[in-house]
Amino acid sequence: MKRIALVVLRVIFQLPYWWFYKLKSYANRKVYPTIDEGYHFCHQIAQIIIKKARVELECSGLENLPQDQSYLITPNHQGMFDIVALFATHDKTLKFVLKKELASTILIKDVAKTLEYYPLDRKSIRDGARMVKKVTQEIKEGYSYCIFPEGTRSKKGNQLGEFKGGTFKIAAKSKCPVVPVALIDCFKVFDNNTIKKVKVQIHYLKPIEYEEYKELSTNELAQLVQKRISTFIKDKGK
Repeated sequence: MKRIALVVLRVIFQLPYWWFYKLKSYANRKVYPTIDEGYHFCHQIAQIIIKKARVELECSGLENLPQDQSYLITPNHQGMFDIVALFATHDKTLKFVLKKELASTILIKDVAKTLEYYPLDRKSIRDGARMVKKVTQEIKEGYSYCIFPEGTRSKKGNQLGEFKGGTFKIAAKSKCPVVPVALIDCFKVFDNNTIKKVKVQIHYLKPIEYEEYKELSTNELAQLVQKRISTFIKDKGK
């Protein structure tokens, strides 16, 4: 919480303009930006937040992102900073599936409305099926998506939780590349009560093409993605 307070203090004069004039206007459709314009705004703000939060972000693997087609990004989940790291490093418009509770919280709900993110009710099987159908269609239409296969942050530092197979129904139906993303030490930013300088990492790994996973079940694909991220994190720690 100390680092969040630090960021707020360091952008106190810009915050009303960013939030009320820009973001809320976008979310309430008082102005009509495209989703790409809204994402570009969030991309810029995320980069500012990183600087103001005293965070050094190491990023690699952007060259692995497919250039000629949409894809599904599947990072491990460590904490509140994860989305900031993705926004800051991924300059192409990226849509998210958010849990319904998060999509209704202050500030995040305006981002979700602006960028038309899907608020998923994780307790509803029917809503899960609707989400898979909608996201699959949007990937086919050219939007890339990000979903955290663990469903919630691991709360175990750089140790991964179980990757759930349901996430990968979207990949199987859309036949898109799956891009594993390794987040390292991101939990140290907002989940530790300190404002000391911190170094975190985000690494976009090589995509898993449809031809590589088409014979796998969604659970097997989940295990494959989890193994690649886990192996990468272990190798980085050596």
